[in-house]
Amino acid sequence: MSTFTQIYYHIVFSTKNREPVLIPDKHKNLFQYVWGIIKNKKSHLYCINAMEDHLHILTSLPTTVCLADLVKDIKVSTSRWIKETKTFPHFSNWQDGYGAFTHSTTEKQTLIEYIKRQAQHHKKTSFQEELRTLLKQAGIPFDERYLI
Repeated sequence: MSTFTQIYYHIVFSTKNREPVLIPDKHKNLFQYVWGIIKNKKSHLYCINAMEDHLHILTSLPTTVCLADLVKDIKVSTSRWIKETKTFPHFSNWQDGYGAFTHSTTEKQTLIEYIKRQAQHHKKTSFQEELRTLLKQAGIPFDERYLI
């Protein structure tokens, strides 16, 4: 029997203490680095975008890759790379934890557009409000203390 899956993961995580240190003119370098990590895991990157204090990734994974391991690899590798290259001089680390939400094929294009429009979205909504909404929409219980 073969294994068949098609799961889109919307992954979101922030900088340590949600510090606004991801300088927009350097985002492309970060995106290329993350794409390389995802590609090396035989995964597919559909969309990536960032604000100064957080990152959004839309990916799918082969059955041999665990979501937690992928996120850990992205966070550890990018932290090291950012510090070595001084791409974001005030970056200290990523916040502990992450949000990951599954989506269907029919939602993929809408989600890609949502991730692409982060700058417009965050003119009206803070990262904490966005994360709270994503958690509620997914039916994930959470403690408000961890959204601050």
